[in-house]
Amino acid sequence: MKGKKLAISSAEFDRRFDSGEDIHDLIDMSKATVIRQGKKVRITLDVAESLVRDIDEIRKRIGVDRGALIKVWLHEKVKQEKAVASPKESTG
Repeated sequence: MKGKKLAISSAEFDRRFDSGEDIHDLIDMSKATVIRQGKKVRITLDVAESLVRDIDEIRKRIGVDRGALIKVWLHEKVKQEKAVASPKESTG
């Protein structure tokens, strides 16, 4: 059986993931690492019911837990904001 064509960019990988394509054979899990962020702190958020419904539609489509999806989104946004706030170091 022929393997899938690899994504040529992260944007293509994201597009394929977001469209619901099974991307497991595109990931080399032998190089995966688990990053422990330290002690967990519980927070409570009040959000609109319609927003929760929208989040649930997305999480069901991609097959993840609501809390996990929100944590990933928060992590991505914080990382993005940190990158904007401080100039990136040279990666040579």
